[in-house]
Formats: sequence, C-alpha cells, structure tokens
Amino acid sequence: MTDRAWAATRKGLFELRRRRTGWEIERLSFVADPVTMLLPPDAAGHMLAGLNLGHFGTKLHASDDAGQTWREVTAPSFPPQPADAAGPEWKLQQVFALERSGDAIWCGSVPGGLFVSRDLGESWQLDETLWRDPRREQWMGGGNPAPALHSICPHPTRPDELLVGVSCGGAWRTTDGGRTWGLRARGMRADFMPPDLAGDENSQDPHLIARCRAVPEVLWCQHHCGIYRSTDNGATWVQTQAQPSSFGFAVAAHPGDPDTAWFAPAIKDERRIPVDGALCVTRTRDGGRSFEALRTGLPQRHCYDLIYRHGLAVDDSGERLLMGSTTGGLWASGDAGDSWQTISSHLPPIYAVKFG
Repeated sequence: MTDRAWAATRKGLFELRRRRTGWEIERLSFVADPVTMLLPPDAAGHMLAGLNLGHFGTKLHASDDAGQTWREVTAPSFPPQPADAAGPEWKLQQVFALERSGDAIWCGSVPGGLFVSRDLGESWQLDETLWRDPRREQWMGGGNPAPALHSICPHPTRPDELLVGVSCGGAWRTTDGGRTWGLRARGMRADFMPPDLAGDENSQDPHLIARCRAVPEVLWCQHHCGIYRSTDNGATWVQTQAQPSSFGFAVAAHPGDPDTAWFAPAIKDERRIPVDGALCVTRTRDGGRSFEALRTGLPQRHCYDLIYRHGLAVDDSGERLLMGSTTGGLWASGDAGDSWQTISSHLPPIYAVKFG
C-alpha cells in the first residue's frame, strides 16, 4: 500500500504522508500557484507538474528528487496556426493529463492535443496524426470554449497502445504509438445532441475514462450522460445506472478487480452539486449491475462540494482512496470507500489527487 500522495490545487501542490494516525500534509510546493496536473515520481524520483499561471501562461516543472526541489522545463507547444484553420487557437491553455507508458510520457491538453516525450519531459512532440485528423475539427468544448483531452489510458503490457478521452470528441485508440488512430466510443450516447447525432462517436463527452490494469480489456467511463463500461478494450460501451445519480466527473477503476469501480455522483448540468446536499461515493462490485452509496465520514448536510475529473484516486492495493473537492475538502479511505476520514476541509480548490 502507498504511503505517499499529492493534491494539486489552485494554490499549490500539497504532498501527503500516511502516518499511524492517518494522512498528514508534509510539504507545499508552488505556493499560491495553480497546479492543474501532476505525474507522480517513478522509481528514480522523477515527476512532473503542470501549472496554469494565467497571464504568464502554462508552465511545466520537473523534479528529480520526488518533489523536494523543482525546475522549469519546456512545456508542450503547438505548431504555428494556419490562417484558415478552424476551431480554437493553437495555444496551450492547460496541462490536463500526464501518464507514463513504457519509455514515453504522454500529455493531454486544452485545446485537445496529445503530446509525447521520450526524454522525461525535457522536450515534447505533438501527435500530428490525431491533431491533423479532419474529424478533430468537429470537436467542441464540454463546459469550456475549447475541447479537452483529459484521459490517457495506457495498455499495461503493450506500451504502443493507449486510449484517450476527449470532451467533446469521444474516445480514440492507437496501437502503434500514435501513428494511426481510430474512434472507440460505439455505444455511448450524447443526449445533448440532436437525436440523429446522439450516437455519433465523435460527439461524445466522456468526463473521464479509467482502465483496470489487471484486466486491461475492461474500461470504465463517467460520461456527461451516464456511466459506461467496456469489456472489449473500448470497442463497445454499455450504459449502466447508479443511485443517487449517474452524473459526475470522476471515476476510479480497481487495479485488480475488473468488476469494481468508484464514482462521485452529482446533480448534472447547471447545478453540479451533490444530490440533496449530501456527499457520497458510489461503488459497484458486480460490473455495474448494482451500486452502493458510501457516506460514512462524508458531510451529509449543506454540502456543495463537486469532485473534478481527477479528484478521485485509488492506490495499487485497491483499498486506499483519496478524494478532493472544489471547495477544498480532502478525504481518505483505507477500506475501499466503506468509511472516510477528513484530512482537511479548508484547502484551496483541488484539481487532482494522485498516489505515488
């Protein structure tokens, strides 16, 4: 079980350590700067953090000692934008996802670009095939003006294969390291689209996609319009229903059990608050046929916390969970979500939590 974790927030990166009495905040890096995403350290202690500094732009920092010290490295960048190019400006607005796969590090961005680094984040190359695909011009922002590539799901045994999720642009898969791509969202339905386009794979809004590492053919998706599961590596998706809500942004897939996943439900669209002002996590242990609402230790009255896409994480054991909210609540569970302990209720808004 992991004894170290991080919370990326609007006012810095908080490092957490698990002691005998529970999780404690040990270190704060990038004080008062918005940290939108992080890549936990590898065995050598190398990690990355993406910052969004507003007027000063999007920055990327690297650490070679597991977060004790940091240095700025070159952030991903887009090529010059042709005068007749459709869609949003070709400018990095946010580092939205960071994942390792073999000797590569992949970065997803706003707007919906995918970049790869093969030198530990010192330099980046845009995946030109996906970026130049004419179907990308149909992508649209899901709550933001520009599309967002937020989910990167590497295959654990095939380093050249990964599946990515885009809001709103569906799910895409490559099996050759990004040289070719194919849509992978059949079965998803977008009820915000006209009826004849609701099933269009390129119009879907997956909020987050997560893979079961032990059984990589199984993927879970928290979609804008419900919860989906695939058992054939994303070729087809089947919708399932949860109570008190199937809407949300976050999903965590159990690393070893393909039938178990966790979600953070909310009221959808313009409200985006917990149902009845009571925060809970829903868990399925039977592949989505049924769900439990896990509430012990979570606020149940006058709670208006929303859990962002990357605000829910599970460790390699499948027993420890971490959850952070838009209003600075941070909770941990050591029993697969049956009960929760408050780490803090007054952190800055939390964008992402990661075990490392």
